[in-house]
Amino acid sequence: MSLTKEPKLIAGNSNMPLSKAITRRMSLHRGVSQGLVEARVERFNDGEIFVEVFDNVRGEDMFIIQSTSNPANDNLMELLIMADALRRSSAQRITAVIPYFGYARQDRRSKARTPISAKLVANMLVGTGIERVLTMDLHAAQIQGFFDIPVDNLYASPIFALDIKHQFKDNLDDIMVVSPDVGGVARARELAKRINAPLSIVDKRREKAGEVAEMTVIGDVTGKKCFIVDDMVDTAGTLCKAAEVLMENGASEVHAYITHGVLSGPACERITNSVMKSLVITDTIAATEEVKKTPNIRVVPTAPMFAQAILNIWNGTSVSSLFDTDMLEPIYEGMF
Repeated sequence: MSLTKEPKLIAGNSNMPLSKAITRRMSLHRGVSQGLVEARVERFNDGEIFVEVFDNVRGEDMFIIQSTSNPANDNLMELLIMADALRRSSAQRITAVIPYFGYARQDRRSKARTPISAKLVANMLVGTGIERVLTMDLHAAQIQGFFDIPVDNLYASPIFALDIKHQFKDNLDDIMVVSPDVGGVARARELAKRINAPLSIVDKRREKAGEVAEMTVIGDVTGKKCFIVDDMVDTAGTLCKAAEVLMENGASEVHAYITHGVLSGPACERITNSVMKSLVITDTIAATEEVKKTPNIRVVPTAPMFAQAILNIWNGTSVSSLFDTDMLEPIYEGMF
């Protein structure tokens, strides 16, 4: 256990609603009021970021909550500068809580003369004095190996399983979990095992980046309620096309459970007009007004899981215990 009396949380500007929700859940779990360390994160007229921490953090166990979502570069720099401010203020340990880890899609050299930006970001985080990272559903699990510090990668599948069992409790026998590509099979299989459902795959062939030329459904989805599972949805073009292909192959309904709702460009319009009955995302990325107004998008909370994970890190207890449904159900009691 930490030598300090309590964990200290500080938040950047990327997702303040989630940060405040985490503090509320920690207060509920501990029975002790938990707030955010008072600080200001501002910008000079030329866009430079300035951070000032008002509370004394000497010897404290600090947790910085900051998603590196859009605008990715600004939010990443906020995180780095906040970590530097805490290190120079003699914080005992700094943990970066990054619900959505940006640049994770650039985890390998797909072509000649291209960067591995995920590794670069990992180096930058470690270089600022961050000693641990807590995140959710990394785009590629091997990114954990880019760090020379501990990385705890939480999974949204236990939350999705609870939601599906609550929302579709009378139709669990008709469900088919679908991976939108071969690379996401492990993620889809994990959810399928939790709800005891069969698995199907949509195999896609790309002519060039961002454009899908052809899709083929592997598995019989006739009469099934199909649940597409993935780690992120950006412009939603591939997701909406996959839903159409599933309906053409006999699916009765199509829903999607996606961890990170990037939802840029025409995404909301596409989802509104798609054949999908619902898209369920988490709050790892703060929902825009357009997302909130989209009728078939629903958001499930991650704050209870992150709050408990932070407490487990602070206490020196198991974070992987949160992958167990029996451990997670009490944390989400009353929500599902």
